[in-house]
Amino acid sequence: MPMRQAKVGNLVLDSNRLFLIAGPCVIESEDLCRRIAEHAKAVAERLQVPLVFKASYDKANRTSRSSFRGPGIEKGLAILARVRDEFDLPILADVHSPTAAEAAGKVLDCLQVPAFLCRQTDLVEAAARHGRAVNLKKGQFLAPWDMKPLVEKAREAGAKNILVTERGTSFGYNRLVADLTGLPTLQGLGHPVVFDATHSAQAPGGLGTATGGNRDSAALLAKAAVAAGADGLFLEVHPDPDKAKSDGPNSLHLADLEGLLKTCLAIRAAIG
Repeated sequence: MPMRQAKVGNLVLDSNRLFLIAGPCVIESEDLCRRIAEHAKAVAERLQVPLVFKASYDKANRTSRSSFRGPGIEKGLAILARVRDEFDLPILADVHSPTAAEAAGKVLDCLQVPAFLCRQTDLVEAAARHGRAVNLKKGQFLAPWDMKPLVEKAREAGAKNILVTERGTSFGYNRLVADLTGLPTLQGLGHPVVFDATHSAQAPGGLGTATGGNRDSAALLAKAAVAAGADGLFLEVHPDPDKAKSDGPNSLHLADLEGLLKTCLAIRAAIG
């Protein structure tokens, strides 16, 4: 299979070397983002893993109206820009509307189209128009081959650097499963394929007023996805996941990031 690659900020992410998208689910504070970025960058440099920092400025699809959503687009983009400048890391966040994509496209290195919104043509086209990289997350309701027309939408709207992310498939109530046999199908679209291990370990709405999950399953799925040939990993990490304001149950402990990546790199080396 030909090499798949995408330029994200100052990095070229390709299928020859495992890469990482990591950060907190949501911007809780600038200090937290700086703390996570500093730790993740040190780990990535030691292990020679290309790193993109991610965090959401607005979690628009929270289970409860009272759930913490983040600082908002203006303040959130400013925080992400400062993280990029201080740590020399490309930055990624999700966008939920064409209007948000217009603003985010002036700041972010990669605009992420959330799984729930991946079929929204206006949003995909708006995210693709700015010359930035675009990460298309596969909806939980889609088969892998259903991503082909969505990738074509982004290409036709001008996107040249595209990532495609698998994040699990709905299976009954409050349950996701990860079908790793779909990764080769996604790779056949010609772009780097990312496996979102932490969202694949979610239990959407599973706590009634919040989403549940199992972070032990996230680590297991990350290793399995690398063994199945994933080009990159998407991991939400937090220094104290049990106190995280979003996605805590399925977020990984920041301190465990290096050990997990070492294992994943060893698996990748073993499969060749």
